Amino acid sequence: MSHEKCLKNVKIPCSCIAPSLVRVPVAHCFGPPGHYKKKFCTVCRKSLESPAFRCEVCELHVHTDCILFACSDCRQCHQDGHLDHDTYHHHWREGNLSSSARCEFCKKTCGSSEVLSGMRCEWCGILAHAACYVIVTPECTFGRLRNMILPPNCVQLFSRNFSKLHCFRISENLQTESDEDDDVDGSTQGSTKDIQISTDSSKQTLKIFDGNDAVKRNQFRLISVPRIAKNEEVVEAALRAYYINDDQQEYELQTFTQQVLLSDDVINRNDAAEDSNLGSVFRESVPEAWIIRAKPKDEEVIRIYPAWLKVGMAYVSIRVNKDSTVQTVIKEVLPLLGRQTECLQNFKLVEVLMGSKQVQRMVLDNQELILNRLKDIRKTSIRQMNQTRFYIVENSKSIVQVNLFVGGLPPQLSPEEYTNILKEELAIKTNVVSVSHVYQAQGAVVLQISCFSEAERIYMLVKDTVVNDKPLNAVVLPAVMASKIPQNCCPLLVFVNPKSGGLKGRDLLYSFRKLLNPHQVFELTNGGPLPGFHTFSKVPSFRVLVCGGDGTVGWVLGALEEIRHKLVCSEPSVAILPLGTGNDLGRVLRWGAGYSGEDPYSILVSVDEADDVLMDRWTILLDAEEPAEGAENGIAEPEPPKIVQMNNYCGLGIDAELSLDFHHAREEEPGKFNSRFHNKGVYVKVGLQKISHTRNLHKDIKLQVDQHEVELPSIEGLIFINIPSWGSGADLWGSESDNRFEKPRIDDGLLEVVGVTGVVHMGQVQGGFRSGIRIAQGSYFRVTLLKPIPVQVDGEPWIQAPGQIIISAAGPKVHMLKKSKQKQKKTGNVKDMKVDSMSVSEGGR
Repeated sequence: MSHEKCLKNVKIPCSCIAPSLVRVPVAHCFGPPGHYKKKFCTVCRKSLESPAFRCEVCELHVHTDCILFACSDCRQCHQDGHLDHDTYHHHWREGNLSSSARCEFCKKTCGSSEVLSGMRCEWCGILAHAACYVIVTPECTFGRLRNMILPPNCVQLFSRNFSKLHCFRISENLQTESDEDDDVDGSTQGSTKDIQISTDSSKQTLKIFDGNDAVKRNQFRLISVPRIAKNEEVVEAALRAYYINDDQQEYELQTFTQQVLLSDDVINRNDAAEDSNLGSVFRESVPEAWIIRAKPKDEEVIRIYPAWLKVGMAYVSIRVNKDSTVQTVIKEVLPLLGRQTECLQNFKLVEVLMGSKQVQRMVLDNQELILNRLKDIRKTSIRQMNQTRFYIVENSKSIVQVNLFVGGLPPQLSPEEYTNILKEELAIKTNVVSVSHVYQAQGAVVLQISCFSEAERIYMLVKDTVVNDKPLNAVVLPAVMASKIPQNCCPLLVFVNPKSGGLKGRDLLYSFRKLLNPHQVFELTNGGPLPGFHTFSKVPSFRVLVCGGDGTVGWVLGALEEIRHKLVCSEPSVAILPLGTGNDLGRVLRWGAGYSGEDPYSILVSVDEADDVLMDRWTILLDAEEPAEGAENGIAEPEPPKIVQMNNYCGLGIDAELSLDFHHAREEEPGKFNSRFHNKGVYVKVGLQKISHTRNLHKDIKLQVDQHEVELPSIEGLIFINIPSWGSGADLWGSESDNRFEKPRIDDGLLEVVGVTGVVHMGQVQGGFRSGIRIAQGSYFRVTLLKPIPVQVDGEPWIQAPGQIIISAAGPKVHMLKKSKQKQKKTGNVKDMKVDSMSVSEGGR
């Protein structure tokens, strides 16, 4: 509704005609249904009170029963070999802005918490009123984050046969439930809304089906009409319920009977429609359910869209009759597009169904009669007819290439051995499947598949395949065309561990997919860091953001070290968004003690402005000379030497014992360990149980630093530290100057060795009352264990059998990003308002 004086400001197309204005149809990526407060449905424009869907790629919210009418106008984040075009245009989405949002042009408020209002570009975040956004230049510069965003025209993904969730590597948990809701509740949820307005006894509630497909699925819309309504009034109400703005004279009602699906000739055979212009649609016995049908036509005007680029028009309209075939349509269209000199055989007509969840394409046979095709579509669903387009396409030999990452295979095998395993377990067809990359150390391969159906078959089969008692995993990978990336662009590769930090990672995944290109955001529980690094392997310059605890950061840095020689950008700088419990590395690099709901947009700006620093990494060689505990009669062979990487610290004795007890407690009841506060409480409890323990660690180990024996004082714990933060922020080394040692730095090639006398001493260090006992500083260490002793490296604990531990520098230093002390530069862009509506503190389920 609108005031008369406001009518000139109404610029938003209604849901009836929105599909016809879409330039390139792109399906949405709907996650499982959830509760979204203070949001509005983009189709019916009412608030989302019941469970609803949201797109994981763009800011689209929609009711369960409105999802079928949602426009396939999602952001185009990659080229898929069909209808490709330059996407550097603003991608406008209406509404669901924060109430403080301000228009970029008139500077007045354009958001509202009471109604769907205001426009936002999904790429650059610019905000505007509906009346103001039409004067904006169409080109989008990607805003403040332009140097971090992976441009969509640089990414290629052949996505046919794969759901949007597969394409963007989004976890599918709960997805089956959402599909059931879509099919079953699509009618019932709408019903309850409409029934509430039809309790008046003078009104009648009717079920309306829009075609055979809706009848089969039992998907109907409810309309409420007066009991004395005429036929045309009911037709009008039915068309409105299905968001169809055609002339009502072209449609008629048919009573719902079982013969509907059996006969084509039952249209208009019921009593109600015989004298439809004269009386009421109802007689003494009123049918509860009706089907709305399109009347047959002898000729129609249809739109044909050109699917190549250099054409100045969006579509051409032509008239077709009973004799018009696909071939005659192509013959008539080509001269209108200035291609009359070309051979008809070089072109085909493609029917495209612009569904909200999937855009389906079908090549039509040259001899098919167009009017019959239209009739069949309308018989299936008149709503689908509203979402169907015809494209004329050149017959180019498109090369299909699907890249599939397969992990979980046995490590250190040859390419031939991996191929044989895949042949045996997955029955791959080697004429269309080849192994393009092998990661032997990680037991992973990348397959190049030139057939959509084979790619889909392998992807689905991998999920249920186990090799050597280890399940395989598969990830659909996009191809990044490095040559197209602008020179000043340094895309950000984002890794998120959704299990870290009380599950805050899930909401960050959603926010970062919105703010960046979702193809640069990777979930670490889906194949680990390797798929992300492989995708960016050809990118000349990129940075990395790791969202997780210290263990997650170590995981990503370890994977980077292993794959570094295969990357064009072999030394990308790494930033941290700390989500874990300790987060010592995050504290040292100024990223904070832990994420507590800050605006994701400002985090990205901080990453962009961060300073590049170097950090040492260390290799720890664990060489047990005796068999591990539990070996029968000591006959078992000693464990083979093991190598682990260290970034923060390595502890022996009481420190590692506390970590081990905490680790066991978390394994027994993982569901309880979902907050930092609870985790620290468990640490305290475990520590109190050890308070009276007396140990003599110095008698059980020997220490050699840079080839010199070091005499140990009476201690219970020995800790090697690389960074000036230990045990959630404590300064174990202390700040006092000492002539014996150099001032510690994270890039000096030296480790500091500190001792603690017990749990009480550790508590005093964490409280800031004491420091540890300074023992040594050096670059090469040999520790001899005389008995089994608890050991932990960066929070990962275990019991180490007697033997040698050797610690030495690990290859080149790593480039880390340290948060700048300077305040963020103010920019003219208002993208920070964009994230208000999606911020993690507000948008969770």
